[in-house]
Amino acid sequence: MTTPAAPPRIVPATLHDIPVIIHLAEGTWEPTYRFILSREQLEYMYRVIYTPAALQRQMAEQHHTFLLAYVDGQPAGYASFGPQPPAGEGPGADAPPAEYKLHKIYVLPTQQGQGLGVHLIEAVEEAVRTVGGRTLDLNVNRYNPAISFYERRGFVRQREEDVPIGPYFMNDYVMRKTL
Repeated sequence: MTTPAAPPRIVPATLHDIPVIIHLAEGTWEPTYRFILSREQLEYMYRVIYTPAALQRQMAEQHHTFLLAYVDGQPAGYASFGPQPPAGEGPGADAPPAEYKLHKIYVLPTQQGQGLGVHLIEAVEEAVRTVGGRTLDLNVNRYNPAISFYERRGFVRQREEDVPIGPYFMNDYVMRKTL
């Protein structure tokens, strides 16, 4: 009889963890998008999103919370999320945000299929609920096989959205889960 694998250790990342996030991104970005995006778009987007300065801006200015997942003491995946921008002025504009967005969730290819993505998304959902969040949105490329993963986790397609990133577009679905 085999012993079940220990659950991953999931911890909030700090600015000091940016090199770990970059290391994980280097191992996940290209395998995730190589069959969806052109090499030029893939490289351009990586340079925009994963420089140390860009990650610091996401954490410090855009209020993205990053979670790191460790398996057997080694970094194996990450997720980031944050509050959605307020809808506008008026009553309730100063209330804590109820809508959050999952910005990123990536697991090293060698760790996929072992439930790590489920652990990460559950950790994000719990963190959002803890601060009073009621919905969690995400964008996923319309050609990304991960769509079925999100649907199994209770996310529902809301609409299509084409997001400009420099001279390129991400052709996405916006999906939502009520928490």
